[in-house]
Amino acid sequence: MLGLSEKASRKRAVTKYETTVNQTSISADATQPGINDRSRSARFESQMLPFMSEAYNLARWIMKDESDARDATQDAYVKAFRYFESFHGDSGRAWLLRIVRNVCYDALRARDSHRNIISIDEEMVAAAADPKPAPNVIAIREATQLRVREAIEALPLEFRTVIILRELEGFSYKEISGIVGVPIGTVMSRLSRARQQLATLLQEEGENE
Repeated sequence: MLGLSEKASRKRAVTKYETTVNQTSISADATQPGINDRSRSARFESQMLPFMSEAYNLARWIMKDESDARDATQDAYVKAFRYFESFHGDSGRAWLLRIVRNVCYDALRARDSHRNIISIDEEMVAAAADPKPAPNVIAIREATQLRVREAIEALPLEFRTVIILRELEGFSYKEISGIVGVPIGTVMSRLSRARQQLATLLQEEGENE
């Protein structure tokens, strides 16, 4: 695990961008002709709107732009409402964040033509184990909040996504696997590589100061 600090302070200090998505706008978009149903809308609002802050936070980390993150979050909520009847699981949070992730990835593909989206051989890493924290994890513990944020944003997209979901949002490996759509072994491998890259980035920044 990353030694950024205890989980609560880590969320407060490093990961929580201010939620600026307009709930009224989302509600308006979700009541387009043909998909409006009061009971359905009420259930959707009660089950999904409480996760708006987390949805925006994930979008902000992936998109690295406030305006794009707001657009992606709103698009994700509209899409979630359209397909809400297909949700039958226990974790509305994981279901919603998977939609957010997919919307963001689609937007990045359209905008950047797959820039920063890495290719990983799933079969080679599916059985990979999640190693114990490397000694250089101390670099992460001692880094300032701004340096940690900048280093996370510098990670490749797939690594950035899993490390946000695991270290900052607290999802289990199984939940992350469902959100990003890859085997648990792949999640563990990406996390390991993300942690190593993050520690390396922070060490390099410290040496250059």
